[in-house]
Amino acid sequence: MKVTREDSGSRYFSKVASENSTRAKCKKKEIFLHRPRKKTRLSLSLFTVFFSQDYKAWNFFEVEKRKEKGERKQTAHPTPISMAGGELILALPDDVLALISAHLRPRDLLALSAADRRLHAALSAADKPWLAQCRRLLPSSSPPSHLLSWRAAAGGSSLTVCRFLHSAAPLRGLWAQQNPELGNLVAALPGFLSLVAIRAIPQELSPRLRWAPVFELLADAHGRPALLFLHGAGSLFPGRLSSLHPNTNALLLEALAPSPSSSSSSFSRLSFGNRCGLLDALVASCRVKLPPDLAAAPLFARSDEDLPLLAARREAMLRLHKDSSSSGGGMVSRAELEALLLEAAKKMPPTTNGDAAGDKVPLRRSLSAMAGFVRKGLLQMVTRSASANSTVEFGGSKHLALDEFLRAGKSVGLSLRGAQLRLSTYRAWPSMHGNRFALYKLATQAPVPGREYAGLWGGTFGWPPGRPEDDRKPRKALFFLLLSYEEDSERKLMLIATKVLEGTHYVVHPNGSAMFIARMGEPSTEAFPWQSDEDSRRVDIARSFAGEGIAAGYGFRYPGSKPGSLFALQDGRLAFVWRDNKSVLTLQRLDLEELLRKGERVPALPPIPNFAYLTKSLSNVFSVTHNSSGCSSSPR
Repeated sequence: MKVTREDSGSRYFSKVASENSTRAKCKKKEIFLHRPRKKTRLSLSLFTVFFSQDYKAWNFFEVEKRKEKGERKQTAHPTPISMAGGELILALPDDVLALISAHLRPRDLLALSAADRRLHAALSAADKPWLAQCRRLLPSSSPPSHLLSWRAAAGGSSLTVCRFLHSAAPLRGLWAQQNPELGNLVAALPGFLSLVAIRAIPQELSPRLRWAPVFELLADAHGRPALLFLHGAGSLFPGRLSSLHPNTNALLLEALAPSPSSSSSSFSRLSFGNRCGLLDALVASCRVKLPPDLAAAPLFARSDEDLPLLAARREAMLRLHKDSSSSGGGMVSRAELEALLLEAAKKMPPTTNGDAAGDKVPLRRSLSAMAGFVRKGLLQMVTRSASANSTVEFGGSKHLALDEFLRAGKSVGLSLRGAQLRLSTYRAWPSMHGNRFALYKLATQAPVPGREYAGLWGGTFGWPPGRPEDDRKPRKALFFLLLSYEEDSERKLMLIATKVLEGTHYVVHPNGSAMFIARMGEPSTEAFPWQSDEDSRRVDIARSFAGEGIAAGYGFRYPGSKPGSLFALQDGRLAFVWRDNKSVLTLQRLDLEELLRKGERVPALPPIPNFAYLTKSLSNVFSVTHNSSGCSSSPR
């Protein structure tokens, strides 16, 4: 009877599925089945399954074929015919290995290299598998030609570029600060083997979006985004990325004193005045500047023609970072820093005693003193029944002394820390600390079926909607809204439009306000008030939803709401119409990264307020020239 390959395959897999399939043998010991070791990583096991199983089935078929022909074994001793998974992978051509690795995650490829020494050596030396990973991690907005230029700048190592793209991934996205109330929206996007954070300036509708640089993170020789440059007032201020959490939701600007005993959070234990003075002293002593031709160079490639200039700019910035101080990285010695702090303290105006001068204490100050008195009394009542240890903890100073912080190391430098903080959110807007130099990440939802309107949208008030190329004055104020979906207490789906940027001269609604909320399960009964658009074309409505729009409430901080309707137009735009006054806010989906690449660069604020503007303001502070290089003396 002739044995076919299908019959042999079924007989083979039936043997593997038997109880003794862990090491099946033929009756005459002509074949040994290979069993992978238990300690083999998942990725290596996957390769073994795909390749060795097929190899074993083929050999089983060959054995049965020899049995049918009556052939005898050529060797006296049985020899294993299966190969180890590592040998199978090493036997693959580079192009095939690159094709397979493109379907794996970087950590799976690293786990595969850790499963065997020969695999580790082979994957570390191979370039094509990591180049495939770079193409997988590269944002869609960056052409493949940019990736090849990055690899050339990294010494021809795709592994270095891959490590940078993977490490910098938690930093990409939208970041915000509460102040100023007009909006403080920062977008982090790829530069030239770097990550560039730029701020969209509150503005009126215009053909080009204005922006200002905030900071840059350059890849070091190993591909880590460790080299920091703050932007401000036409200069650069070097520092380092101290740590980065994989789920970073806050970027903290701090001073770091490298020491084995000091922690990255010791800076946050300083008082606000000491933190502000320390950052001011650091930026005053580590300022560097690029040559004029490179200072005017773009921060990211707008076309392939910018790549050589960006490569030269990167090399110049690496030299500046290395030569910025005796120890490099913008580090300032403790003695120099103490001298700067002492000089700044002498310039501070002396505090006057109001009682000695016979002045009256302001009402606000007296109320604050009364609130402090009540707070201390309540604290004593709470801690009276506490243990001795907790009494010492509450009774001690809550702030770290500045001299104790400086004694932790021989030098101090600027640092950026990516942390995961416990942040509560209200209608997609995170609660932000008023006295931390921080940027907070905005959770951006991706549009999916059933939630098609999630993402960043922009538009203006009025109908017909404004056009960027319209030169008429006055222009319409540009609004950026972040649309996200949430469920209410009854598990009904809502669409919330959070304001993240407002282009008016004086703020109308607080930053982070919900401009409108639409109930996605409740169709609107209202009709769209207009029949034609700006081009005299008929307006076709695809869907409509009932909801509420923002309105005047209990002061500026607590706005109210009035009923309205959200209309989804056939051309992809959204329009929310307030029922009572027929005001309309028209939106269209934005590609912010593309708008910033085609936008116009404007001068930045001094470095500290340019990173996090902590002073409460109701006007556009980013369009005003500031001569002071320091931060505000008050967080609010």
